Amino acid sequence: HQSRYGHVSDHSSELNGHGPLRLVRHPHDQQRHHRSDGCDVPRAVIALPLILLGIAWLQELIDQLVFAGRLNLAMGPGTPWWSLFTAPFSHGGFGHLLANSLVFLPLSYLVLARSTRAYVAVWIAVILMEIPVWLFWPVGAHGLSGVVYGLLGYLLLIGFLERRPLAILLSLITLLLFGSALPGLLPWASPAGVSWIGHATGFIAGLIAVKVVQKEPQASGSS
Repeated sequence: HQSRYGHVSDHSSELNGHGPLRLVRHPHDQQRHHRSDGCDVPRAVIALPLILLGIAWLQELIDQLVFAGRLNLAMGPGTPWWSLFTAPFSHGGFGHLLANSLVFLPLSYLVLARSTRAYVAVWIAVILMEIPVWLFWPVGAHGLSGVVYGLLGYLLLIGFLERRPLAILLSLITLLLFGSALPGLLPWASPAGVSWIGHATGFIAGLIAVKVVQKEPQASGSS
């Protein structure tokens, strides 16, 4: 017999009509079950940039409302090592944070369209590239712009190296929408008070992330 729960095995012929019925799960039901278990993965991917950005906004709200703008978590000469991790979430005011937010989110989702591994690689590379700036650069820096330029560098290079339709499309979209930010890599083109060195090291980190992710096995595709 067939039921909506799967195959029903009837052993009545063997037991003179008095045998029990045994429910057997249909293979398609198992596939549907596994697919439903994996539905949280896209949600987690969508939430990741929002959570990271939420940390930056929470920090800025506490800074402005509680400490009147004096809670500076920037990295720079004499700051502790953990400032490498707090600097991306620290900003010089709501205007600074809003400007970074409007670029950070779309670039984040463009990289995540490639893979979660690539997104994490960009973040790690940006933090590692902060180390020489923290050790040797005479001026402190903070803000998400280093990560923004890391995402930008990754997206611009990925299409050139992979030459696949998705990678090329991501590079073209990035160049068209955010190519105007590239002069921020140059010291003479950056406004006063803007850390061009943070932009440049972030951009280089994005390029490094492309090469690192490319070398990793892609047997299971995007993750």
